[in-house]
Amino acid sequence: MDAKKLVEIRRHAEKAVEDMADGEVKVKAFEVILNHLLKGDDTLHAAPDETKKEPKAKRETKDTPERTIGGRILVLRNEGFFKNQKTIGETREELRVHGWHYPLTTLSGTLQGLVRKRELRREWGKQGNKNILKYSNP
Repeated sequence: MDAKKLVEIRRHAEKAVEDMADGEVKVKAFEVILNHLLKGDDTLHAAPDETKKEPKAKRETKDTPERTIGGRILVLRNEGFFKNQKTIGETREELRVHGWHYPLTTLSGTLQGLVRKRELRREWGKQGNKNILKYSNP
């Protein structure tokens, strides 16, 4: 690497920390950035406003279907989980298998809402001597 390139890299690192207050943090930040630039990490070459940002429409948001309780239950439905009738407890356990943990009280209202939207069907069934609600595909 020639001297001209080294000076350019140093200037980029200085520019990256110029708005920071003088002190240990600024020195450490300069060192880290300089090391990245010396290793050829091009992601630090562009100024923050020049970096390419993903369009808002493509960013994952909190209310995408797979991130809501209802959406996650519909994921189970699409996987065929509700092909046979399932209880709320069985639904809770299947959600846990996917790493989604919810109390039964939260699931009951969500399942009821999906029944109202006709995304799922709800019927009374027997489990031992008890009558319980079971959910299945519409």
